[in-house]
Amino acid sequence: MYQWNFDIVWGYRWLFVNGTAVTVGLTVAVVVLGLLVGLVAGIAQVSRFPMLRWISWIYIEMFRLTPLLVLLLWFYYALPMMTGIKLDALSASIVTLALYGGSFYAEVIRGGIVSIDPGQGEAGLALGMTPARVMRRIVLPQAIKRMIPPLMNQSIIQFKNTSLVSVLAVPDLLYQGQVAAMDTYRALEVYTVIAAIYFVVLLPLTVIVKRAERHLAQSS
Repeated sequence: MYQWNFDIVWGYRWLFVNGTAVTVGLTVAVVVLGLLVGLVAGIAQVSRFPMLRWISWIYIEMFRLTPLLVLLLWFYYALPMMTGIKLDALSASIVTLALYGGSFYAEVIRGGIVSIDPGQGEAGLALGMTPARVMRRIVLPQAIKRMIPPLMNQSIIQFKNTSLVSVLAVPDLLYQGQVAAMDTYRALEVYTVIAAIYFVVLLPLTVIVKRAERHLAQSS
């Protein structure tokens, strides 16, 4: 029977602390950038200009339908060979995760926008407001309330997606865990600790999402 021994793993606690800090910081960066990209692409999806809708659709489907691991490897290895633009591992990870997450955020934002009664936008236009002002002053403020729970859910997924950057040797939580596992030969304990850290970090966020969903259901 397997004998658990977490004492050895405890000696590598600072690796886990540093890895968690990198994972959290990376998540914040890719969520913020992804939301900005998703906002632009989501609004473009409901634009009256066919070219904008077509370009945003190509971007969204290309990233949503391609495995994230393939995208990470492509941006890190293939992009420099094709364009001469060389990205270090961290930059390639941030760009890839932001664009990948942005494609999903875009669909959430598009869905929130189209869920608003079109008559409200038409009323704004009738009052002499420009389409941009109608979107900014009337549509988006209402749509954001409906977007919050799915956007937060997608952000939680982004946190878990960051584990894939370990393949590029970015010193995130999983990569540091791999270092500890190779040094100690206690992979079971190491990956149990990693799973526990992810659980502890994400549990409060999932509770917040569920409360937001209940609040939205009660207020609608």
